[in-house]
Amino acid sequence: MNFIKAFLTICMIIILVVAVLFIDFTYKTFSYRQIAHNADAIVVLAGGKGRVEEGVRLFKGERARFLFFVGVDPSVRKSDLYRPKKGDPSDERVFLEKSSRNTLENSIFGRDVILHSRVHSILLITSRYHLKRASILFRNSLPKNITIIPYPVDSANFKESWWNHGGSFQLLFREFYKYCLLRAFFALAPAELRESLILNVSGG
Repeated sequence: MNFIKAFLTICMIIILVVAVLFIDFTYKTFSYRQIAHNADAIVVLAGGKGRVEEGVRLFKGERARFLFFVGVDPSVRKSDLYRPKKGDPSDERVFLEKSSRNTLENSIFGRDVILHSRVHSILLITSRYHLKRASILFRNSLPKNITIIPYPVDSANFKESWWNHGGSFQLLFREFYKYCLLRAFFALAPAELRESLILNVSGG
């Protein structure tokens, strides 16, 4: 009987801790604001609705010298994503990265593009629910002297009242799970293992 009570107590503590961490994750996810600070480059993680359009809008507003589209389908051309009109920044400062297929690869192959252009600050654009995970991956892939400014893009099917919307809750919890795994990996894995992972993915 004492064993059962102890087991139930431990389960309750675990559930409580997970709930607190999830609520904190959710609060911080919805705390991001679309503050368009100037940066050396705008980095758009392609794939989600509204990301490309917002990146182009900020680039045309001269918020950055470069515009990087990361994770673009190989069949997509630059002109499909950016067609400058008179007075717009030149498309010579727009670059497409077409090798990455997930967020980890986004951060690693995106790093190569960013370092090649020698920028010191980026405006990282992705969907709001995806921003915390993308930020931690880019932070661990890029040199510490590069400033990362998170910039969320909202979608109509992702509700701030997530507790009352099944789809939003599921999406948030999946992201929370992946984010926790990443935090645990970067906190516990030896530096050699983290560097090896990055080199293996990038082919270095």
